[in-house]
Amino acid sequence: PWRERAATLFRAAAILRRRRTELAALEVFEAGKPLAEADADVCEAIDYCEYYGRQALRLSEGAPVRQRPGETNLYRYQPRGVGAVIAPWNFPLAIPAGMVSASLVAGNCVVFKPAEQTPGIAFRLVEILLEAGVPPGALAFLPGMGDVGAHLVRHPAVAFVVFTGSKAVGLSIIADAAVQRPGQRHVKRVVAEMGGKNAIVVDSDSDLDQAVPAIVASAFAYAGQKCSAASRVIGVGPVFDVLVERLAGAAAVVPVGHPRELRTVVGPLIDEDAYRRVRDYCALARTEGEVVLQRDDVPAGGWYVGPTVVVTDRPRSRIATEEIFGPFLTVMRADDFDEALALANDTEYALTGGLFSRSPARIRRAAGELRAGNVYVNRAITGALVGCQPFGGYGLSGVGSKAGGPDYLLQLVEPRVVTENTIRQGFAPPDESVDE
Repeated sequence: PWRERAATLFRAAAILRRRRTELAALEVFEAGKPLAEADADVCEAIDYCEYYGRQALRLSEGAPVRQRPGETNLYRYQPRGVGAVIAPWNFPLAIPAGMVSASLVAGNCVVFKPAEQTPGIAFRLVEILLEAGVPPGALAFLPGMGDVGAHLVRHPAVAFVVFTGSKAVGLSIIADAAVQRPGQRHVKRVVAEMGGKNAIVVDSDSDLDQAVPAIVASAFAYAGQKCSAASRVIGVGPVFDVLVERLAGAAAVVPVGHPRELRTVVGPLIDEDAYRRVRDYCALARTEGEVVLQRDDVPAGGWYVGPTVVVTDRPRSRIATEEIFGPFLTVMRADDFDEALALANDTEYALTGGLFSRSPARIRRAAGELRAGNVYVNRAITGALVGCQPFGGYGLSGVGSKAGGPDYLLQLVEPRVVTENTIRQGFAPPDESVDE
């Protein structure tokens, strides 16, 4: 079955590839995702299916264990059971494709609850998986509001929960899953990714021609609606003033528009609630810092918020500590590299982080000391590739799992050891005939 399930994922990847343009277009109109980002989302979904299919083939052999004379020891993986997959809206195809395909290829049954904002693209994913050969009884599609997900988490038949979303919801899932309910015969495993307040340190010797475009892309692409997006920038010493000036200048010309337009980088926010939340932070910024850029040249008739750049000297302010999930960048000054690392690490989250520097010694320090599950040096901090940069954080960003990594499937299976005494003394298997 492992090989059959892997083959199913490979077929699903082929179907996704064939329908790439259609699926990207649906994301544009359902999620408001700019076309280039929507296309990348489809490609990532393909990568997940192919990667987890290959990982399943690796796990199908079990794991090597020591043998003893007169015994055979087998270490094998078995499915956990029924899993609840609760998906986000910001990567409405790639993230659920990864969570659902990984759960299925491990041999589990899945109840898939998509984000209420993006059920259309989620339904297309289910169609594709069924077309690829997933048995209908192995995958259930259950769209609905948040209370649907809460019910799944509490259900005694659910053995594991895979979730991507906010810190508040993620922590409530972990708490609910810890309660044993009548009829429940397992400890529920929770795989949760819960966002971040991601920082980029710009060292005093960094190349701003390299740093500024990468920061702007990390902060404002898809209107900052990525858990990996840059939310804070820390400039070290003399680079700070020039850095602020150049960031404001670059953010001032980032294309804002309808997501179907090829040039668009900043599209609309997902819904009215997101719009009001980000606008509230923009208003708060005037009391917690100095607003150096707040663009109002945005299209009418949608949930558009222009890029905003704010300088603050209050590292514990709300704009510097709370996840905003919009095109909003907070910039802070550090007198030296030690202070910069301390500011970057002064957060409850630990998802992504970055450094721009020409110093090998400081690069080594950041690699070892920057508190983030994914650390990027001299490049953007978004755009993790499946199998290349397994993605996920710790702290209050998640449970330390790595989507698109070699150990992800291990969270969705249970290891089992079978030991047989092979020194047979007068024993014959029932299927062997014995002469009377």
